[in-house]
Amino acid sequence: MKRNTKQALAAATLALAFGVANADDNHGKSCSDATLRGLYVFSTAGFNIVGGVAQPKAINEQIRFNGDGTLTAPVATVSINGNVTRSSDTPGSYSLGLNCAGSLSFSPGPSFDLIADSRGTAVYMIQTAPGSPVMQGVAERVTR
Repeated sequence: MKRNTKQALAAATLALAFGVANADDNHGKSCSDATLRGLYVFSTAGFNIVGGVAQPKAINEQIRFNGDGTLTAPVATVSINGNVTRSSDTPGSYSLGLNCAGSLSFSPGPSFDLIADSRGTAVYMIQTAPGSPVMQGVAERVTR
């Protein structure tokens, strides 16, 4: 009986500790454009749907978020249906709401919906335009 009581007490203590840690992680944390600052690497693959046919695509790029709603892509390599293009210094903009969700668009180029973690270390992106894209990936911060 004593053993079960000790195990139950240990389990309750552990559950309480994890609950408090979780609450502390999320308490008072929100996002803004300033959450995203630094150089990120975005690597993803997906498809463009053209005339009902899926065309494969892949992207590897760096994205520099400036913390003020502006960004640049210093380097990018894109393969769409086997045609490879490279670009550099592509400008863009983004906005990130208090709930850490927002949007990003390159000029010229594609647009994405975003969800960031509250520390700004990872940005989950899904392409929304142009055309009918099916692509999502994660941009991870590599330098501040």
